[in-house]
Amino acid sequence: MQKGTINVQTENIFPIIKKFLYSDTEIFVRELVSNAVDASQKLLTLSSVGEVKGEIGDLKVQVILDTDAGTLTIRDNGIGMTEEDVNKYINEVAFSGAEEFLEKYKNKDPKSIIGHFGLGFYSSFMVSDKVQIQTKSFKKGSQAVQWESNGNPEYEITNIDKKERGTDIILFIAEDSKEYLEEARINQVLTKYCKFLPVDVEFGTKKESIDHPKGEKDEEGNVKKESIDVPNIINNTSPAWIKKPVDLKDEDYKSFYNELYPFTEDPLFQIHLNVDYPFNLTGILYFPRLKNQVEVQKNKIQLYSNQVFITDSVENIVPEFLTLLHGVIDSPDIPLNVSRSYLQSDSNVRKISNHITKKVADKLSNMFKNDRADFENKWDDIQVFIQYGMLSDEKFNEKAKDFLLLKSTDDKYFTFEEYKEKIKANQIDKNDRTVILYTHDTDEHHSLINSAKDKGYDVVVLDGPLSSHYIQKAEQDFAVSFARLDADTLDNIISKDEEIPSKLSKDEEEKIKPIFENISEKEKFTIQVESLSETEKPVLITQSEFMRRMKEQQALGGGGMQMMGNLPEMYNLVINANHSFISKILGAKKSEKEKLAKQAFDLALLSQGMLKGKDLSEFVARSYELI
Repeated sequence: MQKGTINVQTENIFPIIKKFLYSDTEIFVRELVSNAVDASQKLLTLSSVGEVKGEIGDLKVQVILDTDAGTLTIRDNGIGMTEEDVNKYINEVAFSGAEEFLEKYKNKDPKSIIGHFGLGFYSSFMVSDKVQIQTKSFKKGSQAVQWESNGNPEYEITNIDKKERGTDIILFIAEDSKEYLEEARINQVLTKYCKFLPVDVEFGTKKESIDHPKGEKDEEGNVKKESIDVPNIINNTSPAWIKKPVDLKDEDYKSFYNELYPFTEDPLFQIHLNVDYPFNLTGILYFPRLKNQVEVQKNKIQLYSNQVFITDSVENIVPEFLTLLHGVIDSPDIPLNVSRSYLQSDSNVRKISNHITKKVADKLSNMFKNDRADFENKWDDIQVFIQYGMLSDEKFNEKAKDFLLLKSTDDKYFTFEEYKEKIKANQIDKNDRTVILYTHDTDEHHSLINSAKDKGYDVVVLDGPLSSHYIQKAEQDFAVSFARLDADTLDNIISKDEEIPSKLSKDEEEKIKPIFENISEKEKFTIQVESLSETEKPVLITQSEFMRRMKEQQALGGGGMQMMGNLPEMYNLVINANHSFISKILGAKKSEKEKLAKQAFDLALLSQGMLKGKDLSEFVARSYELI
């Protein structure tokens, strides 16, 4: 028997481990099972080079719960350890960097500490009063030993009888960690961290139906079924991302997606990552159906290191806009034991981030070039993602300019250059810039769209939640102007060589203004008399393109708009001087002027979806009266 003190220079490391890591105690399962998998894979490697003779059998890791004894055991039949190995790897190496650990990480996020500086095995003391290691090396003639410690630097090693090669880690669960004696809790943690480990991980049993061993048949002549207990395998040892793309079909990708995200709608398509130089990176990223929503769910991409789950918080590893994607990234080259600020400046992380951005852009570009019709069919689902990427990542923006599409109200799609060419002769503003007319809602702007088409103009649909942000960038990138159909009268938006003369005298224009001022909210509407086409409506409601964009951006919380406070709702009430109804108002009896003006005003509000409640009821009643 050997007794000793673990090589640690602080008085008692265990309470410190528990204090720093208590908020994430479940991580001990990941560490111990990962160690067991490593032991199994090391044996496999030694066998492949001839250092282990004979059959090594089926390698597996077993997680065993004994509620009566109050223990949780992680068992492997891997490489095992001699007493010398135990001294080297448990008593010395584990805490050779203890003081550095304490100094460097005492104020850091504890979640990334375990598994580094040799602390993997010692995470077991976060939940245990006592830990035993029972191990026997694969080396011929090895003596099995047991290492034991009750949570302080003192340990005891004794010889034991153990026939099978491998290691058992036996945790005597502490009173304040009884949750780890519950089958459901262990199953939950194993599923989270060990779902794709490369060696079978068994936990408990499950029922499986098999043919009757004696072939007995039922009355209909079918072989009877019998239910038996079989080991419950937690993990898929060969997930899709470690396979070669040529070996996978679309069904395989969809099946894996459903494994990651059960009961969700199938993704649009995926990108398979596979790099081995100058860094190691594998993974599959899926494009979900975003349904025109910016749902930045930063827990949808899972990060693994050699098939061991690390985190689902990857915002410092992939660009912000890529967090809209779902899937898996696996890289042993991403440092996990450092602060987030260090992650952002780490050269490997930057290279990986840039590579993923390039792969995503290349995938979209190839889709557009190889099957434009299919790309157009997917546009409504991916436009939010592409706009987000162009707004937030300049490298992606440069590549995306070639496959960015504009959708017309006729459901036709154009690249920016194609669309500029289409409208350049007819849609020019006073500054000789090409004007792109757009609507955010084809139903709400139905009459405005028809009016624009009647004048020979084309209209595109920009109904995404990021449109107000994106439009400003597009104006800079493509040297165009955007104007929503309700931003102003079309004749003011589009430059005309000839101005339409007004049918009203200056005196009549001054007389019509106060009539409309009396029926509208002065603080909300600015009255304007304009000389428009006779076919244009008598009264129009418009809103400054600039102010509306500001309000939309404020609603999204972008561009520091919150600093400006709540912007007021301001509109223009435009009176068409050339419409016969305006002349009718001027020629009506004094008692009728405001009633007719109110009717025209309400119609303008109604066309914008702005007439509601009491005002709408009064409008309906007045309409019947006028009829």
